[in-house]
Amino acid sequence: MKNQVDASLKLTGLDYIDLMLLHAPFGGREARKDAWKALVEAQEAGKIRSIGVSNYGVHHLDELEVYIKELENERGGAGKGGKIDVGQWEIHPWLPRKDITEWCKKRGVVVEAYCPIVRNQRADDPVLQPLIKKHGKTASQILIRWSLQKGFVPLPKSVTPSRIVENADVYDFELDAEDMKALELDSYAPCAWDPTVSTLED
Repeated sequence: MKNQVDASLKLTGLDYIDLMLLHAPFGGREARKDAWKALVEAQEAGKIRSIGVSNYGVHHLDELEVYIKELENERGGAGKGGKIDVGQWEIHPWLPRKDITEWCKKRGVVVEAYCPIVRNQRADDPVLQPLIKKHGKTASQILIRWSLQKGFVPLPKSVTPSRIVENADVYDFELDAEDMKALELDSYAPCAWDPTVSTLED
């Protein structure tokens, strides 16, 4: 991981990286602890500003908290084990991840939501149609607004300039309590891979 940080700095020509995340919880217990320690050391060296994880399940997050405490003991006290600044997951109404988002909320971890518009696979979903009509907005705009009102940092992806502009045009309306309730779906329907369900041994 140390080599990865240095390689990223060299490739970009930057003096430091604003945010670096561990992409997935694969590799086993020792690998996860070593990777986290490398991020902490890179942060202390001024190479990275903020650190975090991506695609970790609650069991991986609980394990990481243990590692942080172990590293504090090994490295000289409070703060020496690092702090999870940001976590990134696929999150949208069809994959709300309430367990993970509650875990993060309790600890002040910023939640980034990737695939917030579900790769446009749900644009015709019946749950969205009344909201599209009510607000005069697209399905993508409704979903991005939902994400913002949940307190997440949505990360919509597009290479089409007009869609990029459209995705940013979400600050002139608000979903009311009834709208938000309509989007409270008790479902598990990822549109991408889901390492959060992997075991601690994976």
